[in-house]
Amino acid sequence: MSDIPLGKATVYPTVYDPALLFPVPRSANRHELGITGDDLPFGGFDHWRAYELSWLMPSGQPVVALADILVPCDSPNLVESKSMKLYFNSLNQHVFADTGSAVRQMQQDLSGAAGAPVRVIVHDSDASAVHTTAIANAILLDDLQVTSAVYQPAPQLLRNVPGTDVDETLCSHLFRSNCPITAQPDWGSILIRYRGEQIDHESLLSYLISFRLHEGFHEHCVEQIFKDLSVMCQPQSLQVSINFLRRGGLEINPLRSSDRTVVARPLERLVRQ
Repeated sequence: MSDIPLGKATVYPTVYDPALLFPVPRSANRHELGITGDDLPFGGFDHWRAYELSWLMPSGQPVVALADILVPCDSPNLVESKSMKLYFNSLNQHVFADTGSAVRQMQQDLSGAAGAPVRVIVHDSDASAVHTTAIANAILLDDLQVTSAVYQPAPQLLRNVPGTDVDETLCSHLFRSNCPITAQPDWGSILIRYRGEQIDHESLLSYLISFRLHEGFHEHCVEQIFKDLSVMCQPQSLQVSINFLRRGGLEINPLRSSDRTVVARPLERLVRQ
């Protein structure tokens, strides 16, 4: 990790350079969660959305676009966010014959860094596909009144409501963690869909707040929450996703699910994003 570009002074590239992409093995952080080998306890994907995407047409006229990037959670590596930003910047003066050529090159480069096939979907800059929406049909936890004094992940806070059986969706906009390299805060809206004995809502909100001083990559935070809920609450089915706020023209929305066949797709862009 000493070579990671995050947190260092940077010269922004003017020439296309796929070597800027910095892969980070997922295995180290998963090992801390007791997840080893290729038999993952979840399916899912990492959905990135790039807002500062541009290249040149053969005429020299710029193209400005948005892109959804879908990385499978079973890829050996995640791609570090600043390196992805630098990579996209390196495309700014590069000429592509057409949008299809640009998409194929980006997919090849990102797949090489992730170690698994990555899908890139490009939209016009005013595409309705990425207009904001609100979280629908979910119970908002943020109106609950809880007393919090723990600001590092505390799964022991979680508890169920005995004798209940529910199928519900819960959300909170209070989630905050911190970058493990720069310590900058990462804000997000979390969505938890589950079926089984009811998770006590107050205990869940206190648990989510406990990440407030935690340092962890976005993807690893979602995996830790999934693992803690699975162990402590034992739902029959579970899906956890966090829509993190944009930084440097990129946002990331990791999703993990007990359904290992879940299909990767662009997630809705929430109002806060």
